[in-house]
Formats: sequence, structure tokens, C-alpha cells
Amino acid sequence: MTDGNKKSKLYTRTGDKGKTRLVDGSSVQKFNLRVDAYGTVDELNSYLGVVRLHCTHHGVENDFLGRIQNHLFRVGSLLACQDANTFKLLPQINVTHIESLEKKIDELDAQLPALKNFILPYGDAASTHAQYARTLCRRAERRSVEVADTFDKDAQLLSDVLIYLNRLSDLLFVYSRWFNLKSQQPEMIWDKEV
Repeated sequence: MTDGNKKSKLYTRTGDKGKTRLVDGSSVQKFNLRVDAYGTVDELNSYLGVVRLHCTHHGVENDFLGRIQNHLFRVGSLLACQDANTFKLLPQINVTHIESLEKKIDELDAQLPALKNFILPYGDAASTHAQYARTLCRRAERRSVEVADTFDKDAQLLSDVLIYLNRLSDLLFVYSRWFNLKSQQPEMIWDKEV
């Protein structure tokens, strides 16, 4: 076997001493803000796999959610980079990605009744999983806002990422309602008197 065909080891034998490397090669503590942000995006991405698993019977194009999972790898790599020059060389999230989410939101929302009350995250399995993914996405968005502030003079570098995550959480909310609609599961209205 040549060196080009060697499989790399998943572990170092010596441990990582609580540090990890970012995309730009810099070494940071595992509690670093960027690690927390891209780790949350990774958590969201993994949970989208659960959403995909549960929504197949609703006629959802799993390819669309798969594309989102691919986009989230872009988001993660951008969050895992603190050098602005390296950041600009990475695959980006752009307006086309954002518009694809907005188009899907509009398409699904057009089929839903108007929402006049807060609703509880409850119903069909796909719906409740989408609601949980939405909360993970909101946390990823909050962490990403913190990372964006670290770029100082290049504060706009993550602007499309922040918009993308915001729209994605909206999409996941709309999906949760749409899944309930498709399974004829009534939405549970928040009872203010309980």
C-alpha cells in the first residue's frame, strides 16, 4: 500500500490536551467560542438526519434537506476559521442558498392556515423533531453572532451565515406545522391560563 492510500488514525494516542485545530491551522481550547459554534452546527446537522428519517412519509423531498445538511458543513467550516484571509478561500454561504430557504418557506407556508396564537412543539413525530431542530438552529445562530463579533474590521464576513441560520430556523418551524398538517394532527395552542 502506498502512502497515498494509507488510512489516517482517528486518535492520537497522546490525547489532545483539551485543544483542537481550526480550519486555518490555529490551535484553540475546546471551549473556544468558535468550537462551541461549529459544534452546535454539527449537532443541528446530525439532528436534521433524524428529521429526514421521520419525514419521508410526508412526501418531503429528502434531497432538499440533504442539501441543507451539505450547506451546514460550509457553515461549520466558516465558523471554524479565525483568519479572515483563509475564511475568504472557503466555500461560502451566499444569497442563492438563502433564497432557496425563503422559496421553500413561502411554498410550505402558502399551504398552512394563518397562525394567530403561539403553538406548543407537539404533534406528529416529524413535527416535533423539526421543532427540536429549530431550537438547535436558534442556538447555532446565537453562537454564530458571537463569533461574527470577533472579526472586528471584517464583521460582515459571517453576515450571510447569520441570515442563513435565521431563515433555516424559520423553515424548520414551517416544516413542523406542515408535517402536522399532512398527518392531520391538530396544532396545540399555548394555553395562557394553565
